[in-house]
Amino acid sequence: MDTANLIWGMLFGAIGGGYLVYGLRQKLLVPALCGLALGLLGWWVDAAWLTLSIGIVLMAVPYFFRF
Repeated sequence: MDTANLIWGMLFGAIGGGYLVYGLRQKLLVPALCGLALGLLGWWVDAAWLTLSIGIVLMAVPYFFRF
């Protein structure tokens, strides 16, 4: 694990925590699941560029899919 992946994982984990809390309080499934996935993204993905691209996609999903 390199430093860039660690920093991106921490950033997306913090954003994912916000998505998770928002989704749970508003009782919305998509932001809650995206927040959970963003929080666990650093454990699943080992390349920094892949962490960045998946993180950006997961951050955009609740904007386009509102359930």
